[in-house]
Amino acid sequence: MTKYAIIKLAGKQVKVEENDKFIVDQLETEPGKSITINEVLLTKDDKKVTVGTPLVDKAKVELKVLEHFKDSKLRVAKYKAKSRYRRVYGHRQHKSLVQVGSIN
Repeated sequence: MTKYAIIKLAGKQVKVEENDKFIVDQLETEPGKSITINEVLLTKDDKKVTVGTPLVDKAKVELKVLEHFKDSKLRVAKYKAKSRYRRVYGHRQHKSLVQVGSIN
C-alpha cells in the first residue's frame, strides 16, 4: 500500500507521496536545500488514516527543493468592440520543483 499525506504548502493543499516530485509556486528556499512542513492535514499509512483537527499532531513532511524555473507564457488580451482598442501582453509565473523525502 502507499503512504501519503495532505499538506498545506504556500496557501494550497497538496497530496504528497514519498519520493514524489511536484510543482508549486516559487518557494523562498534555495535549490538543493531541504525544508520541513509541519502543517499536515491528513496522513494515510497502509490501513490507518489520521485526520487532523485541523492539523495532525507530531506529523511532518521533509521536502527538498530541486530547482526554480519559469512556467510557460500565458497570453492575456484586452479588447473593446467598436473602438479599435486591443492590448496583448504575456506573463510567466515563477515555480519550484520539489521532491518529497519522508513522511513522519
